[in-house]
Amino acid sequence: MAAITAEQAGGQALVQFLDLIAFSEGTSTSPHTQNDGYDIIVSGIDGHHEFTDFSGHPFSNGRPAIVVNHSGLTSTASGRYQLLARFYAVYKNELNLPDFSPVSQDKIALQQIRERHAIPDILAGNIQFAITKCCTIWASFPGNDFGQGGKSMEALLARFDALASPPASPAAPAAVDA
Repeated sequence: MAAITAEQAGGQALVQFLDLIAFSEGTSTSPHTQNDGYDIIVSGIDGHHEFTDFSGHPFSNGRPAIVVNHSGLTSTASGRYQLLARFYAVYKNELNLPDFSPVSQDKIALQQIRERHAIPDILAGNIQFAITKCCTIWASFPGNDFGQGGKSMEALLARFDALASPPASPAAPAAVDA
């Protein structure tokens, strides 16, 4: 679940959309996460990668990019929303963020959504439009030409609806006559 509150985010639907991104990117569902995807680095040909130091983006201090395929493609995608290192400093300064903590990662993702003018769509329940507007940010969203696979629109819309539904609570035990 997103670290930012609904009040901080601007509404519960925006928190749900953040959770949708993390689901789509596979960070929150990774068996390797210890922090709901906030600690995930893009997987490479050498396996999975995680980080524990949230003082900055894991690649901010010159760490070499991860080789993600045998063609030599590299990436610095990190965190719950797989932010590339080259964007971190810009957002850190623009949003006056202290670090790359979970709340900071949420704020960056919300800013990226805002830049695509998708916040009104999310708040109005037009999730398909929001996904389409944001598909060039997140490779796992349908509608881009990144060629990295991803989720179908139907799967994402179903997941968003599931995120809106509270988990079922166990039935109360029936009263016993004594």
